[in-house]
Amino acid sequence: MTRRLKLLSIFLVPAVLIAGLVLLANGNGLAGKGAGFIMRTDLPGYEDGAALPDVSGAADLPLVVIDPGHGGVDPGATSGGYVEKKLVLALAMALRDELEGQKIARVALTRDDDKYLLHNERYRIAQRLGADLFLSIHADSAGDSADVTGASIYTLSNEASSRAAALYAARENASDTIGGVDLSKESDSVTNILVELSQRRTQERSDQFARLIEQEGEGVIQFHPQARRSAWLAVLRAPDIPSVLFESGFISNSQDAERLASPEGQRRFAQTMARAIRIFFVRQSES
Repeated sequence: MTRRLKLLSIFLVPAVLIAGLVLLANGNGLAGKGAGFIMRTDLPGYEDGAALPDVSGAADLPLVVIDPGHGGVDPGATSGGYVEKKLVLALAMALRDELEGQKIARVALTRDDDKYLLHNERYRIAQRLGADLFLSIHADSAGDSADVTGASIYTLSNEASSRAAALYAARENASDTIGGVDLSKESDSVTNILVELSQRRTQERSDQFARLIEQEGEGVIQFHPQARRSAWLAVLRAPDIPSVLFESGFISNSQDAERLASPEGQRRFAQTMARAIRIFFVRQSES
């Protein structure tokens, strides 16, 4: 090798090494535009569950957790400009105010804004708070059948009470799936005999509360001809808390929708439900 080549190699080899290191650093985000920054994204985690909501009311009162259905990316039923997630939130807030005003119970809402919660997050909020009663509020749509009207009261059952109830349960349970991806990661392993016995007793108390809603709502709330229904609804699965889903009406029916959206309709709903809750707790304390 000539003297000139030797000198050239002395300068070229370090230059090539430095250039290679620079390219490697750029490729790994250690240098160049965006250096020092790491792209992160939080994956959904459900071990800790949703943040617990505030609880209002005197500490010596029983606790009711009110669950306005749907929310966020899940609007629920829609018809004629009405959106279920908005209507049921207004109903839930009206009931909260009524319960607080009459000092019937402490109250927590699973959501008080437009956010999405999984079904298992909703009833687990009630469990984590030690709720004495869980009430989920919804509104339905019958599509083009504008004459379908009236409220319904759902309790948990291993078997649906009718094909219509089964279809409703399938639709509600499916809202844990967004874009074809199951978000709930729910396990079916809760099958031991103690949980089953606890759930059986809880279902009896849920049925008692459902009967009280129908009783106190007579002549005040317009019920569907088949007002009492049962289905395997995911949101009602807490084995230790009496739980009812109140289907407040059909927003595909203009009269139902106007009633649910009106201050008067919300007031009548809140007063009726508050009476049923008061009687329920009185009877529970006596038994």
